[in-house]
Amino acid sequence: MKKHFVMCMISFAVLVALTSPPRLAAQVAPSPDFEFFKSRVEPIFLKKRPTHARCYICHVVDSGGNAAGTAFHLEKLSPGSTFWSEEQSRRNFEVVAQLVTPGEPLSSLLLRHPLARDAGGDVSHGGGRQFASQNDPDWLTLAEWVRGQKADGSSDK
Repeated sequence: MKKHFVMCMISFAVLVALTSPPRLAAQVAPSPDFEFFKSRVEPIFLKKRPTHARCYICHVVDSGGNAAGTAFHLEKLSPGSTFWSEEQSRRNFEVVAQLVTPGEPLSSLLLRHPLARDAGGDVSHGGGRQFASQNDPDWLTLAEWVRGQKADGSSDK
């Protein structure tokens, strides 16, 4: 009797497994897109914001600023250049991608650190609060990138 019960349970479990709709694998976090980063994110680092220095001023390597002591550091622009080369952008991407939790803007240091505390930012940012709210257009652009937005408008979702 016990053997029959065990066989029935195993048969039932196999039947359920075979007839159930396929389960989605654990949702894979979106990966940050290089082209979106280069065309939409990097310009934010060079942009002058009212009452604030450009991110680049403090976070450029060899600036004498804080860059060497932080996880967020950017390549120095070549003399006479107003934007990074492809190679420099790729190095920037590798550094900045380490500061995000893909798919989770508010878990990403890149978005939390310069955000006002009452808007969800963290405790300190020596450069001040670049973003007063999560509705700031530049903050929203950074959040799109973290959520996996692609340069072509598609996403990993």
